[in-house]
Amino acid sequence: MPPDLVIPAARSPSATAWPAALSRLAIAWAALFALTFAEWREMAHQWWDIDTYNHVLLVPAIIAWLVWLRRDDLARLSPQPWLPGLGWLGAGLALWTAGRALDINLVAQAGTVMAFQGATLATLGLRVALVAAFPLAYAAFLVPFGDELIPVLQQMTARMTIALTHLSGVPAQIDGLFIDTPAGKFVVAEECSGVKFLIAMVALTVLLAYTGFRSWRRRLALVVGAAIVSIVANGLRAWGTIFVAQYVGIERASGFDHIVYGWVFFAVVIATVLGVAWRFVEREPAEAGLSAAEADAHPLLRFAGPYVAAGVMLGGIVAVAIAFAVLAAVV
Repeated sequence: MPPDLVIPAARSPSATAWPAALSRLAIAWAALFALTFAEWREMAHQWWDIDTYNHVLLVPAIIAWLVWLRRDDLARLSPQPWLPGLGWLGAGLALWTAGRALDINLVAQAGTVMAFQGATLATLGLRVALVAAFPLAYAAFLVPFGDELIPVLQQMTARMTIALTHLSGVPAQIDGLFIDTPAGKFVVAEECSGVKFLIAMVALTVLLAYTGFRSWRRRLALVVGAAIVSIVANGLRAWGTIFVAQYVGIERASGFDHIVYGWVFFAVVIATVLGVAWRFVEREPAEAGLSAAEADAHPLLRFAGPYVAAGVMLGGIVAVAIAFAVLAAVV
């Protein structure tokens, strides 16, 4: 008898579409990386050399993990170019251009990340973007931001510290950011503002809020509550340094503060916040996000026709034109 004839199973359209789509995305990202290399270099310097932004080094791994969680649903989709995504890409490049023209790193860096998001949307399509919406949005945490909050946080920390110092029976006077006590004069410096604590806490709780909760009310409560806890905890740390200094001296108290806050205090507070929140989670991380079927039935697809495409692309073109006008005016 002749051997059985084995007919190989046909590959699904999605399986054949992904390699080509990812190749196009890699080319688009490479071109954008070359164009915005100065911004990526500056961001990498901030991530690595400025301790306020050291937590950003974890963000690429977190994004990769989030995409991995959605891998089965992404595999069921056929990625296709989506022209309106070029509008988002154009708006990102416009923001990048304006940031460079005005010499504002934060604006240029935000535009850089936005352009990469737009390239992903334009290359892989709206359905893929809906399934991978949170990883795409979480890329915003690649942008080093938070320095703008330092003056406000310094003032808040100083006010909390002087109030707690008085409550603990230590006589003290405050003059702006300077607190005068019997053990010596203290200053709430930029390093004492707690901004790195706040930004890292927000980044982590946003991740937990999305992956662990379905209710937007609970998500908002977690992020806002964690931000408040981080600010109050920083005030307690500053007060603790002043209080301890009354008995051991400023130098020993400052060394204690650096060790405890840098290595222990932050870890204890954030572990406590995440541990308490974890008791109330409503789902497993793998359940977060839209399924392929939900993406196919999403109402946004009904409005993604040619008129929307034209409108979004026109918006991108206008944004680019405005950016170049700003560049011409500045230069």
